[in-house]
Amino acid sequence: MKRAWLKPFTWAVIIETNRQLCLPKSAEHKPTSDGYEPTRQLWESLCRTEMTLAEATDLCRRCHQLAPFCNFNGNTFVAVIRRVVADLRLAPDQAAALRSLAGHVVAGIATPEEQTAFAKLLDRLAANPDIKPDTPS
Repeated sequence: MKRAWLKPFTWAVIIETNRQLCLPKSAEHKPTSDGYEPTRQLWESLCRTEMTLAEATDLCRRCHQLAPFCNFNGNTFVAVIRRVVADLRLAPDQAAALRSLAGHVVAGIATPEEQTAFAKLLDRLAANPDIKPDTPS
């Protein structure tokens, strides 16, 4: 199921998400000299594009790896994909599994078994026409 999953998450939302994550820890919130601009360009070129949920998750992973901010890059992009999953009408156990697996993929810590489980769960969801986001794209 292709849709513009990340459309609501403009670059300004990404910046604010990172700022909010840095605040409680008094961590410095500022762009990195190397990763910020390439990440911003990548995000802005693709975030409104229709893609599969796997592709949206991978875009978040790639942006995390580019490290646009001094702190909490992984948390920033994990928060985004978890918000995307939260908008799906899923059974609580499916939602929890999908949030966890997607978060691990974005953070780059998913084991091969988790990557396989993520792909299988996405396949099952794609085969179910009743699974739709609660919010319009």
